[in-house]
Amino acid sequence: MSASDPTLFVVGATHHTAPLEWRERLALTPEKMPEFQSRLAALPGLQEFAVLNTCNRLEIYGVADEESTLDTLRTALCEHQDIEVDAFRSLEMRELDAKAIYHLTSVSAGLESQLIGENEIFGQVKDAYAEAQDVRSVGPVLHKVFQKAFQAAKHVRTHTAIAEGQVSVANVAVDLATTIFGSLADARVLLAGAGEIGEQAAKAFRSRGANDLTVTSRTMEKAMSLAASLDARALPFEKLGRRLADFDIIVCATAAPGSILSGPALATAMARRPAAPLFLIDLALPRDIDPAAGDLDNVYLYNLDDLARISEENRAARVAEIEKARDMITEKSTYLWESLKRRPGNES
Repeated sequence: MSASDPTLFVVGATHHTAPLEWRERLALTPEKMPEFQSRLAALPGLQEFAVLNTCNRLEIYGVADEESTLDTLRTALCEHQDIEVDAFRSLEMRELDAKAIYHLTSVSAGLESQLIGENEIFGQVKDAYAEAQDVRSVGPVLHKVFQKAFQAAKHVRTHTAIAEGQVSVANVAVDLATTIFGSLADARVLLAGAGEIGEQAAKAFRSRGANDLTVTSRTMEKAMSLAASLDARALPFEKLGRRLADFDIIVCATAAPGSILSGPALATAMARRPAAPLFLIDLALPRDIDPAAGDLDNVYLYNLDDLARISEENRAARVAEIEKARDMITEKSTYLWESLKRRPGNES
């Protein structure tokens, strides 16, 4: 395409480029998302966009008049999240045209996830696309790119074994819990957060024999609903701090903007149970648990990056399938890009 043609792109940062501390700073809370979308909609030269915001990535897919528009977009993101532009440059992931299509398809298929082949990301990408449709920020190019990426991702998952032996973050956490406690039958488990990730974690613990399960959430109705579906108890969120010592395993997966469990609060809880280990699993971003808690005696704290490193051994058995999947995606993304270039008037 000529230099005057619009640019298809993805810009952002992922777990491949940004450590957990930076992903926390980049994460868009539900309250911040509408303001950010409005800011992008007002950017000169940005024709279409969709924002993918998960615990492992913040990615903006779009169509721009020219590549220089991406620098303006980067500045807008950094200003919105109060991040230094120069610092973000060192973390930035940027792909254009066919490579942007390849990246979206790889993400949708689970090839770019911390846990290769995981299923949750496909739904997250579909949600990001649906949200962009709701705010009318996608046009003919992104509509076609996302739809074709979804088709290709489904094809890859159907015709390869990239998810064979795959474990979710929740299952990795349960496996870790069994190494610490052995049988989970007598372990007292608290789940903080009643969203999708929290529900998956609760079901994973229940399936592995955890009988004593309690659910808490900042929204009591959600806690009661999830607790009822799991035959568990519901705990009012305001009582969480006073009850920490009552649990052996605490799984946190809320959408809170900051920590809900402080180091001092956990130190106080451990003083009441000095001989009993406490297993803390932080599945949230921003993190729910003060990292300083990991320094406490008899406390075992794991976050998303910790769990991903533990699960990396599962990847070795699927190397051949991963390469097969990448070959498929390369072929399909190249074909789609060529078809976009052939559109009447080169609208891509």
